[in-house]
Amino acid sequence: MCVRKLPSCRVVLFILALLGGIIMPAGSRMALAGIDAQVILQAKRATVGILRESDRASERFQFKGAGVHIGDGYIVTARHVVDMQGADKGFLQHVTILTQDLREVPAFLTGEHALTDVAVYRVEPGVALKLPGVASFAPGDPQPGEDVFTVGFPLDWGATVTYGRVGSEGTFLFTVASRLLQVDLSVCSGNSGGGLFNDRGEVVGIVHAIIQTEHVLGKGGCSRMAFAIPATVADRVARDLRERKRPLVPWLGIAMEAVKWEDRWRVRVAKAEGPASEGGLKVGDVILDIDQTEFFTPAELKNFLLETAQPNQRVLVHVLRDHTELLMNITLGEQNGG
Repeated sequence: MCVRKLPSCRVVLFILALLGGIIMPAGSRMALAGIDAQVILQAKRATVGILRESDRASERFQFKGAGVHIGDGYIVTARHVVDMQGADKGFLQHVTILTQDLREVPAFLTGEHALTDVAVYRVEPGVALKLPGVASFAPGDPQPGEDVFTVGFPLDWGATVTYGRVGSEGTFLFTVASRLLQVDLSVCSGNSGGGLFNDRGEVVGIVHAIIQTEHVLGKGGCSRMAFAIPATVADRVARDLRERKRPLVPWLGIAMEAVKWEDRWRVRVAKAEGPASEGGLKVGDVILDIDQTEFFTPAELKNFLLETAQPNQRVLVHVLRDHTELLMNITLGEQNGG
């Protein structure tokens, strides 16, 4: 199987069904019949398609992905959707979006953030008043088992709505620095960047990647194992980008490696510089916890810094060095999140 950001990965290790993922399984439809039709309509109106450049000879829309209008003309999408996919090519400075009432509108890049795979575009204020809908970010995480749905443009179809449930609110992949929501939900290429909505129509995540299990007519991958950037992360980053600020990430100053210590995996310091070195951390130290939060993988520690800590914050680091437990007060630095 292939962990992939939706537009680009072309590796298929298992073809499950030619048309899987386009039609929602009947069981899922019945299980989620309780979501109000007006909530779904509201989410559809707030969703836009991000169009590929095309000569339109085929008279058919082609989509790079989806986005969500969060108000004042600001569109949030996944950063990799607008990546020009080439060395040093950068990102699209402007895109054309397609609204639910089939209006084509230009939008211009406000900012993008590599560590969280978030990008923000804006349409002109006068045009923004004509956008058919708006959605807001949920204030907290959805719970495992909670009903969710997404609106997108899979394989140049759309707008389509698929339904599912949250599996885990704390999954880690190599494609992004933050934790991800894992969702049992049918998505394909073209869903990336779309909103993941709860039963109140709030955005609880931005669709980021899939574990590819299906391939559809040579056009790309589909899966029921999807991953989304949590709204709590996407909202904070989008707010900074709207204010034309680069989101700053706390910097501990270590390179990490996983190590098995006795019967459990832990995080070991492979390199120490900056705040870590100044605070007393050394290569070989095993990090047990920071401010009483335990970590068992480098990904968990990275996410703690990204989502919980702040630059210039003083933290208490609990380490194991040569079978001796030590406590160190370290003041975090800051780095541009990219």
